[in-house]
Amino acid sequence: MLAALRSKSAVAVANLRPHLCNLNLKLRKTMASLTPDIDGKTEILKLEEIEQVLRDVHADDVRVIPVGHFCDWTDYMVFATGRSTWHVRNIAEALVYKAKKKQEGSPRMLLPSLDGEENASWIVVDSGNVMIHALDEKARAYYDLESHWTKEKPSDSNPELDKATVKVRPKNNSKRRVQIKATN
Repeated sequence: MLAALRSKSAVAVANLRPHLCNLNLKLRKTMASLTPDIDGKTEILKLEEIEQVLRDVHADDVRVIPVGHFCDWTDYMVFATGRSTWHVRNIAEALVYKAKKKQEGSPRMLLPSLDGEENASWIVVDSGNVMIHALDEKARAYYDLESHWTKEKPSDSNPELDKATVKVRPKNNSKRRVQIKATN
């Protein structure tokens, strides 16, 4: 019985190979409509295109941080602030629209993935080599993501909070009282 199943699976895999090769060729044609960079990687949107879109939609406090030396899944993190949840959602939609316009006429489009559209206070747009974080003002101040990707310390450090996080241990952890020896 097992031998029959193995032979059927081997035949099925052999029948799928031509289809997988055709799929690979179609994917290469789709990727050809994308922009290859200096390293030969293809990206959905280039960094310059993203910055132009963010200027066009009037995103506030745009900051680009190169993170290629920290992680291998992206080369740049872009942080942009929207004035409202509508504006944050509009920033993300404008980036997707730009990717659609760039790949117009190709047989298959590769669009950036979006995450966080439900509440729209923080939307992440994954454009391959560039990750765009569109946040509203409160979320950007609360999460302070730039400090995680740079060596900078937060500017509004609270000394009371710094003291509160320091753990102080008593010198004697036992339940017995410390006996003081009298010196003569």
